[in-house]
Amino acid sequence: MSEVPAPEITGRPGSTARPGSTDSPGPTDGPGSTGSPASIEKYGYKQELRRSLSFRDLLVYGLVFMVPIAPFGIFGGVFQGSGGMVALAYVIGMVAMMFTALSYAQMSQAFPMAGSVYSYAGRGIAAPVGFLAGWMILLDYILVPGLLYLIAAVAMNSLVTSIPVWMWVVGFVLLNTAVNYLGVEMTAKVNKIMLIGELIILIVFIVIGVVALIDGKGRGFDFTPIYNSDTFSWSLVFGAVSIAALSFLGFDGISMLSEENKDSAKAIGRSMVAALLLAGTLFIVQTWVASLLVSDPKALIDNGDPDGTAFYDAARVAAGGWLAKLTAVATAIAWGFANSLVAQAATSRLLYAMARDRQLPSFLAKVHPKHRVPVNATLLTAAVSLALGLYTSTRDDGITTLSSLVNIGALTTFLVLHVSVVVHYLVRHKSRDYWRHLIAPSLGFAILAYVVYNADGDAKRLGTIWFAIGVALLAGLVLAGRRPKISAIDHVEEPV
Repeated sequence: MSEVPAPEITGRPGSTARPGSTDSPGPTDGPGSTGSPASIEKYGYKQELRRSLSFRDLLVYGLVFMVPIAPFGIFGGVFQGSGGMVALAYVIGMVAMMFTALSYAQMSQAFPMAGSVYSYAGRGIAAPVGFLAGWMILLDYILVPGLLYLIAAVAMNSLVTSIPVWMWVVGFVLLNTAVNYLGVEMTAKVNKIMLIGELIILIVFIVIGVVALIDGKGRGFDFTPIYNSDTFSWSLVFGAVSIAALSFLGFDGISMLSEENKDSAKAIGRSMVAALLLAGTLFIVQTWVASLLVSDPKALIDNGDPDGTAFYDAARVAAGGWLAKLTAVATAIAWGFANSLVAQAATSRLLYAMARDRQLPSFLAKVHPKHRVPVNATLLTAAVSLALGLYTSTRDDGITTLSSLVNIGALTTFLVLHVSVVVHYLVRHKSRDYWRHLIAPSLGFAILAYVVYNADGDAKRLGTIWFAIGVALLAGLVLAGRRPKISAIDHVEEPV
């Protein structure tokens, strides 16, 4: 993890880890350990956050962050972008993200601390790279809560028009901030309740949708959601994957809770992989059923879904207005409360990690003495989300603009993650585990690079501008004598 010269931090000389083995580096803090979470003190940090989250809590957190019913809100856009092959877009997206999860698993064992790719690139490659990776992932994390609040507020306003969008935004922000302020245990409890509710609604839709198709509604069963020769092209599908990727974003947020994980460091990677498999399967099934219930596929491809109601229209075909309203309300609550709750928690941990290293103002590193959460980072995230939500609620292109920025920030950061694995394990520590430390990250990098290449042009331009600002800030730090620097470097044995 990147740090500035002061204060000087000294690592513990006796600490060891083996990057090439299956039980290391970092799941325990010394020989004979029983699998307790790795100590961060050997990296020069004090354990301030409360270790209370189990593998199950991490899995639930990741699922809630991804939102099992996430395709409800962006179904029309992915349908248009993929030429109707929505399920195929999600299959490719899941494969790409699975390689990314494997890279996260490797780096979270090497550096079991908050900060995600900021920490992994900073220590795995170089401190300045870590700063830029942290800056790019901020584009995702700092904006995604505001995006979620806005989507939910617009959905609720369509159902209860007497309450304006801005009031819904304020209500969601205040509610989530209160829950996150009370501690990560409270957030975990709420997550479980919300996840159960989302899964129940999803099962209701899938069962009713399949029965409707059997009864002759929609287009009946076929394989066009996975392959349609009339519209297929690789550039088309990968372009749609860049949109569908919004549904998968969140599994990486699990890594932000490394310092609150009470199990071994391997629990972080395992929970990421499990969350991706479960959520990805649900995404594919629900979009396949919904695609077959679209009454006029050609019109949806030609005209798009400007009102964001394509999924609810498919639900209406299956069972009438009540199912359309149920799925709309579920989307609003899932995005505006459940998803934004965990997004706000993850964002605050990133700000905390960067502030702890003095890459951001130090007041963001303050931890609440009772609730053991990064309190100032939590409040700042809420303030930024509120401001973004209120501002973008006045713009017709607010959701589109925020979605583009969030996606490009996350995908480019994942590219850096894959490079971090190769540099840290294969180059620096001479690992011979070529599958996990070369082939898998290289495949993940290649797939995501092609997705980014086929992404929306405006999104790539905005991402380039954001990156340029980060480079300028890094140059300012260097000129001010605050060049990111790594001290307390990890002690790693040669791989076996």
